[in-house]
Amino acid sequence: MSPLSLVIIVVSAGIIGIIFGYFLRWIISLGKRGSVEFEIKQMILSAKEEAQKITEESEKKISIRTEEIKKEAKEKELQYKKTEDRLIKKEELLDRRQVDNDQEVERLKNRSIDLAKKEEELNQDIEKAKTELNRVSGLSSVEAKEELLQLIEKQHKEDFEIRISKLESSDNKKLDRKAKDIIATTIQRIASSVVSEIATTTVDISSDDIKGKVIGKEGRNIRAFERVTGVDVIIDDTPGAIVVSSFDPIRRQIAQVALENLITDGRIQPARIEEFVEKARVDVNSIIKDKGNQAALECGVFNLDPRVSAVLGRLHFRTSYGQNVLQHSIEMAHISGILAEELGADVAVARAGALVHDIGKAIDHEVQGTHVEIGRRILQKFGVDEKIIKAMQSHHEEYPYETIESVIVQIADQISAGRPGARRDTAEKYLKRLEELESISSSFEGVEKSYAIQAGREVRIFVTSNKVSDLGAQKIARKIALRVEQELKYPGEIKIMVLRETRFIEYAR
Repeated sequence: MSPLSLVIIVVSAGIIGIIFGYFLRWIISLGKRGSVEFEIKQMILSAKEEAQKITEESEKKISIRTEEIKKEAKEKELQYKKTEDRLIKKEELLDRRQVDNDQEVERLKNRSIDLAKKEEELNQDIEKAKTELNRVSGLSSVEAKEELLQLIEKQHKEDFEIRISKLESSDNKKLDRKAKDIIATTIQRIASSVVSEIATTTVDISSDDIKGKVIGKEGRNIRAFERVTGVDVIIDDTPGAIVVSSFDPIRRQIAQVALENLITDGRIQPARIEEFVEKARVDVNSIIKDKGNQAALECGVFNLDPRVSAVLGRLHFRTSYGQNVLQHSIEMAHISGILAEELGADVAVARAGALVHDIGKAIDHEVQGTHVEIGRRILQKFGVDEKIIKAMQSHHEEYPYETIESVIVQIADQISAGRPGARRDTAEKYLKRLEELESISSSFEGVEKSYAIQAGREVRIFVTSNKVSDLGAQKIARKIALRVEQELKYPGEIKIMVLRETRFIEYAR
């Protein structure tokens, strides 16, 4: 075979092979194309079904959400409507109030103008009256003052005559019968006078010459002592004794300690009197604290605030119907403890409630209110347990019984106070009258101190000299006398003495 033929054959075979390969590839591609188209159709069909499901679910959710939105919109619309109505009403109310306020302002303006006119007219009338009065009377201001003082003096004279007439016209038989009843009661209950026993203290002296030193030149020392302490010092012919009298036991104790120290020192003069009285106050305050702590320890009441114990100790110098209040409270604490043990109540609360039940009496002459209410405020202020406060507050039935301990304290109070000879009603009334006298006197502006002395027959009032003039002091004395006549009941008469003292102090350096 020639090379040309061989080349032709090879070329022909290659061409045939290429044609066959192309044809074979075309057949294979046709088969694959049919399979892919089928898969695509399947995928399209599945996608349509899935889209249909999603669409249906979305439409369902949209429908539900649309209903919810419509419902919420309706509710909000109702709320907005109500709010709008309320705002409209408020706006109308404000408009009406504004109109009323405008009318009131206009009325007040008119009234102010009228008052200004009337005030001007009144001032003119007063000036005319003064001019006419000066013209008619022909008196200057100094002469008018003298005339006024004479008129006041005349009024006092008439009042004095009225008082004498009142005393003379009183029912002597009634007074005599009352005196016999008091004397008979006193003899039956105790041999000595109740008032003397609880309102006076005797200071023993080594020699009667000391009485002259206590009195001082022209009574200077005794007046200074009585002024600083607020007690009445009685110096009579009784050998070896000076009597200190006051209804306030703490004042009386301070005066006793100060007087004893002054007598021991021997140098009695106004300046040293004030110094010793101040020291005596410190000593008595120490005694008060000790008495309060001792009472709490004796009754088994622990963890008591020291300030409460200090107030409690003041009851050592206080009596109620002749009965020492601190001893009464201690006795009540023991009785309450016994009752609480028998009844299965809280012994500690019952003891503490009984011990502090009358703590308000320590300062009831200084603070307004009943001693129960004052005591509650003291205990609350110093953080005392609420159970103890509930136990003490019902002993006079001012508050309801909230615990069994409150009933126990009330029963113990009746047992302690109701036993024979425990209390003296006459003495309590006497002390109450003295307290009322001092309270009335101290209620006037400018009064510095006031002391009821001479068993309530005299009240000494010290006024501030830079606030009250001599004429003002006289007016205060008259006003106090009128109030005492109107508000108090008492036998005989009460002397009202107003003292105005001016002091000038300088220091040499």
